[in-house]
Amino acid sequence: MKIRRVVTGHDKSGKAVVKWDSEIESISGRLGFSRAEMWATRKLPPILTDEDPTTWETGTTIANGSVLRIIKFDPGVAARRHVTESIDYAIILSGEIDMELEEGEEVHLKAGDVLIQRATIHNWINRSKAPCVIAFTLLALEGGKPTGW
Repeated sequence: MKIRRVVTGHDKSGKAVVKWDSEIESISGRLGFSRAEMWATRKLPPILTDEDPTTWETGTTIANGSVLRIIKFDPGVAARRHVTESIDYAIILSGEIDMELEEGEEVHLKAGDVLIQRATIHNWINRSKAPCVIAFTLLALEGGKPTGW
């Protein structure tokens, strides 16, 4: 997966300019999974710098920060039950997928659907015949863990 990323900023006189216009190539993970890291911040609210966060080492989330990534789930993607210490805004860009919660409850999502994932244990299952592409914005939780953990 190659995704064009256009990032704006300011020149030395304070005028709006395009800082980066480049293709971001995805990184393969487990079987049937690839991700493209589009942007991140180390702090919320963010501070604007001239640093390109695609050069950072990021985990699933960044404590006290945010991550924007595009993920492709191929049909039959290997299972990975997990939880993020964040609120995740997921927008299904193409395809369809099932989101499974820890007790087995499933929700079917398709292109155009939006999921707000609130630090719950989940898994992604692609039972279709086509890849599913999802844009995720992950915003770190204050203190890193949800209330009640």
